Amino acid sequence: MDSNKTPSEIIAELCEEASISKSELARRLEVTPSQITRILKGDTKTISSDILIKLTKEFGVSADYLLGLSNEKRTEKEKQTTRIPMLLMSSAFPLGKCIEFIESIEGIPQKEMAYAEYYYFSGRHEKAIEFAEMYLNSEDIMLKLLASLIYTFANLSLDRIHSARFGLERLKEYLKEAMAEETDKKTRACCVFVATAAHTLLHIPVGDLPPLAEYLSEFTKGMQLWGAYVLAHKAYLVKDYQRSLGIVQTCLMTCSKTYPIAMIYLNLVAAMDLINMKETEKAKIYFMKAWEISKPDDLIEGIGEHHGLLQGLIEACMKKDYPEDYARIIDITYKFSAGWRRIHNPDTNEDVADNLTTTEFAIAMLANKGWTNKEIAEYLGITQRTVKQHLTCVFNKLNIENRKQLKNFMLR
Repeated sequence: MDSNKTPSEIIAELCEEASISKSELARRLEVTPSQITRILKGDTKTISSDILIKLTKEFGVSADYLLGLSNEKRTEKEKQTTRIPMLLMSSAFPLGKCIEFIESIEGIPQKEMAYAEYYYFSGRHEKAIEFAEMYLNSEDIMLKLLASLIYTFANLSLDRIHSARFGLERLKEYLKEAMAEETDKKTRACCVFVATAAHTLLHIPVGDLPPLAEYLSEFTKGMQLWGAYVLAHKAYLVKDYQRSLGIVQTCLMTCSKTYPIAMIYLNLVAAMDLINMKETEKAKIYFMKAWEISKPDDLIEGIGEHHGLLQGLIEACMKKDYPEDYARIIDITYKFSAGWRRIHNPDTNEDVADNLTTTEFAIAMLANKGWTNKEIAEYLGITQRTVKQHLTCVFNKLNIENRKQLKNFMLR
């Protein structure tokens, strides 16, 4: 840090790093916007102790750092607490520089959990679990929240359902503790996000969780993007595709930096919305944007996870042009879907099909949405005869006689 910087300059930099406006900072500190303006302009000679304490808690830095008296952002005690959850997921970094970004992270626990994130989002579930397991019982709530989330979904993809359910129960416990104890709102916000995200991705009821939208203002920009993804996904599940798409588009338009992992998931939701609106060309654009972001760092997990909801976009956009990548993504799909159904089906009393190939499932999803054989054939670049053959196999496997009966075995 430049020792000549004034407290006002340091606070302004922290606001920029966290994408917090002056009015938002005032709201969080429970002071007037004019007070923040005076501090940032340097019109205030001294910062009151009350405001100084609130600033240290908000940005997770030491008072000496804020006052320009030290280059160390955090005291030894403060270093033990991770103030930015899901560090890799919620961070901006150049495409193709994921590992370099992880290596730049200070603090061994934070770096190791970032590697857990990286291994999960690149489809290496065993390695993700290896790193996440170390922090399941961490005293740092942020670390054990992320560790439990990664542990849950990595085990789900390995068909270790007992371990995946164990992770889900841990998330519920942390949320209950956070709501019962006098924890700060930022910690409660992260607990609500993780629990809501896990339930939404599994398409199971969130129960009596507090509304996620009420906590978004507590997040950094990167975490706000993830909150928006969860809200867009929830809107998608109730077939409010326009609202879901609007959430995504607004988020992407307001981003001045690239947040690779969050943006992959946001673009995938937009593609899901548009394919349900039969805007196939626009859907392909959003899907290919997700692929272009994921490819440099091999962050392909999200694409495989969303296969069924993408309804043939992976086949239409990748099977011919990226055959090796397509095969790896489909392998992720089979693993994730098998575990997903073993939790989703019994918890919802639904019977999402588990005996179809990925191509059969994609065609069945489209047929269930009212697409004709001709429309499916043109979209996937295959013949109508091939579509018919696939549907015959689907009907035989599901022991049904017509398209109307497909709805009992498909995703929403």
